[in-house]
Amino acid sequence: MPIALVTNYLPPYRLPLYELLSERYGVEVYCFGGEARYVPESLRDLDSQIAAAPFPAHRLERQSEAARLGADHDAVIAPIAGRVALPSAFRGARHSHTPFVLWASLWRHPLTVAHFFSVSLMRRIYKRADAVVTYGHHVSRYVGRHRKSSETVFVAPQAVEADLFGRPVAEAEKADWRARAGLPAHAPVVLFVGRFDKEKGIEVLLKSWARLGEARGNAVLCLVGDGPLGVRADGIDGVVLAGRVAREELPVVYASAEMVVVPSIATRRFLEPWGLVCNEAMYQSKPVIASSAVGAVPGMLVTHGGSGLVVRGGDDRELAEAIARLLEDEPLRERLGRQARAAVEPYTYEAAADGFGQALQVALAHKS
Repeated sequence: MPIALVTNYLPPYRLPLYELLSERYGVEVYCFGGEARYVPESLRDLDSQIAAAPFPAHRLERQSEAARLGADHDAVIAPIAGRVALPSAFRGARHSHTPFVLWASLWRHPLTVAHFFSVSLMRRIYKRADAVVTYGHHVSRYVGRHRKSSETVFVAPQAVEADLFGRPVAEAEKADWRARAGLPAHAPVVLFVGRFDKEKGIEVLLKSWARLGEARGNAVLCLVGDGPLGVRADGIDGVVLAGRVAREELPVVYASAEMVVVPSIATRRFLEPWGLVCNEAMYQSKPVIASSAVGAVPGMLVTHGGSGLVVRGGDDRELAEAIARLLEDEPLRERLGRQARAAVEPYTYEAAADGFGQALQVALAHKS
């Protein structure tokens, strides 16, 4: 029988991983969709995603249907997603005596009242899952505290397509992008890519940019994306709102910048599990300034003075100083950029599939 993997949608950055899991381990993907807050509108056409998937993919009409997967599969894999899907998949697998693998992304449980009531359930799942795969070592440490051991916890590193984001970008492509985005031809670009949302630190970034004042020279802060806070950036000196950009064009956007800023902050509801923007930018040899609230920092992809600079989450003064430092020091930017490109090399889909394979091997051994 195949192995079931439960998820909500099929975003482009997950397709290579799911295809590998299908080829190697006979994984079939079951999607429940829904209106998750952090899923952009562009990714909500689930039927089209399933039809185009290069691996077996199916739709669950309701999250609760995940409970039935254990009876018809050799193992069940479920991430921390959806209000019902994870507990349903877990309970169904336990009832059917089917191995269960948790795909864990959190390195701190949300602090809202609603999430407070899910703490005991999550502790039980962390403890009783036959094996766990995680986004990185920071999540493994968190999970290990609940399991009292990290022996059956395996890292499946976060990855993006190296052939897309690491492709060579011609000067003409960069010049064309700058012209279309309204960027001055030769101005240094400080780049933000993501949702214009409180959790993504966009307000902190704008405060730090205003704090820089004349220290920023002729540099421009380019904001790529959209969201509820985008309007607040209008009229701020030296800020260009570039709007949303097709994923295929993002390598050109990164290549056109001097640095990329990922200033996420911790809120009661949200703590950035990873931050794939870091991987994407680093494939274009760009240094990343990331806050300590970005999972890629404790996950050790972004290191201070190694592949980028790290600042305290929510500290606009510290962020302004880091931006100024990289704007002023071209040799430092180039050195960090080279090191960033080397640092991201091991973060591949093949390595992620290996992590899932190790977890499945342990989980299936429990059944035998």
